[in-house]
Formats: sequence, C-alpha cells, structure tokens
Amino acid sequence: MSSAEILGQVRQLRGEGRSPKEIARALGVRPSVIAPMVRAVAAERTATAGEPQLVGCWVNTGWSRGLAVDPSRGWVDEAPSQDGSGGLVSVLIARRHRWDKVSMCGYLADVYCLGIKNALGPDIADELALGRFLPDYYSAYPGGWQEAPIDLAAHLVFGAVDYARSLGFEPAADFTRAAGHLGAWEGPSAITFGKDGKPYYISGPRDSPRRVIKTLERTVGPPPNFDYLVIQDTSQALTDHRYSP
Repeated sequence: MSSAEILGQVRQLRGEGRSPKEIARALGVRPSVIAPMVRAVAAERTATAGEPQLVGCWVNTGWSRGLAVDPSRGWVDEAPSQDGSGGLVSVLIARRHRWDKVSMCGYLADVYCLGIKNALGPDIADELALGRFLPDYYSAYPGGWQEAPIDLAAHLVFGAVDYARSLGFEPAADFTRAAGHLGAWEGPSAITFGKDGKPYYISGPRDSPRRVIKTLERTVGPPPNFDYLVIQDTSQALTDHRYSP
C-alpha cells in the first residue's frame, strides 16, 4: 500500500473516531508511521475553509456525574448532582450551513459503558427551528441543558467512543456521518469514563444485556471489575449487580 493510500485510510478511520494506536493496528503499520499522518489529517480539518462556523454547542446539565474531569480544562457542569442524569450524556452541535440555515448534529453517549448509542444529522434547519428543537432534545434531563465549549463536546463524544472500544463496543452506525461536526480530534480525552472509573452497564430497551455482559466479562473480567443494572422487559423489575466489598 502506497503512502497516499495509507493516508486515505488514516483519514477515513480518523473520521470514525479511531485513535492513532487503533489505526496503526487496523492497518498493520507501526505507530511511528501513523503519527505524522494523523497530525496531517488534523491540520487538514482545522485549516480547511470547508469547516463551517460554529453556531452553538450544548450539553445536558449533570453531564459530569460519575466522571473524573481534568480540572485544568475549566469545564463547568451547572448541575453536577441532578438526579437521573448520570451515565447518559446528550451533546448537540449547530454549525453554519448557509447565511440563513444551520446544520445540526446530536450525539447520545453512554459515558459509563457503551459509548455512542445513537447520533442524528446532519439536519438542516433555520435558527428558529433550532431554538424550538433544544427543549425537545433535552426534555429527558431534569436540569435541561447548558452551553458548552466545542472541545468539551469532542472530549465527551470521541472520549466515550475510545472508552467503549476499549471495552469491546463500537459506536452506532450513524455516528460516522455526524462525527465531522465535532472538529479535529487528537486525544486522549481529559475525561475518565465509567462510573467512578469503572464500567457500569445500565440496560436500554434496544440492548441485548446478555451479549453486553458477556463482552464485558471477556474484556475486563467478571464482577467486581464492572457493575450492571438490567431492566427486565416483562415486569420492569430491576436486577442490580453492584460490587460491595
């Protein structure tokens, strides 16, 4: 494979949120060969005139619950203790599409275990529609939403992707189309994922809990290496497995 072909593969895999080490493994190339290509791709994305102006970036309040965040970043969670907001983080980004339109992308991240569960967009709308959409998008969060710097969004979303991959889980298929709104990503994330640093799986209605738990047992070992909470579909009963020493 020529250098140009490798660069093309690096560009594609980087767009999917892969880390430099993952790209090197996927292509069977030494990390020292990949590193300058990753930097070149990042420079392309930053310098290109095609990167649209950022109109707004938002995250739910309570986004940091259970996470450890590098304090030097200065990222503020306006409601870190809101009940019901831990583990699932929603990010919404709007960039300029035309003078009278915006392009929106949203990401639902399971920051305790599974990574990106779904993504939306790019969807084109006017700014009035964006203003109406925000309350709907964050309606499940008790504290609503807050404005966020784009680097926080990138560290939350791409960081959740990297963390989930380390546990054996890939992001939702629609993430690839939406990833570009986050901008360039170098990594690693300034956020420590998992609930208090440990994987914690909370089942969702479309999950296969048995498959997820088996994957976790393979990648990190059995409990107490991870915790889980499974909702039984038939009775809505809870099976809560958290390690107590």
